[in-house]
Amino acid sequence: MDTANRFHTPSTWFLVRAEWLAFLGTAIALGVAHAAQIRWGRFAAAFLLIDLVGYLPGAIAAHRARGGRIAAVFHHLYNVTHSFLTAFAVIAIWTLAAGGPEWAMLAIPIHLGGDRGLFGNTYKPVGLPFEPPPSGGRR
Repeated sequence: MDTANRFHTPSTWFLVRAEWLAFLGTAIALGVAHAAQIRWGRFAAAFLLIDLVGYLPGAIAAHRARGGRIAAVFHHLYNVTHSFLTAFAVIAIWTLAAGGPEWAMLAIPIHLGGDRGLFGNTYKPVGLPFEPPPSGGRR
């Protein structure tokens, strides 16, 4: 893999996911260590909104399209809501609005770390199906 050929072999993909699992483990450990300080309703809202806004509409559209193309906006919604750039912006705005950091916002990195480490989810290219089938290699 290089900057001109962006693909993973099984071993490089394992390393990418292992890094995300380490990140996820760290975020969960922080959550456990500060569990008494987490406002769990806000945690749940932050965790769920990512998929309610970014994944569910595209998944429904893809299901209705029965393998056909769906509007690019669904891919963009997923990519924006599953981006650490957006996550940092949301956490920064929340921190400013709340008057300081809040442990409930760990929901965002936990969600994104889980998506990448546990499920191997990355951004959704507009030129590919929203839920692409496996292509070649391992299935």
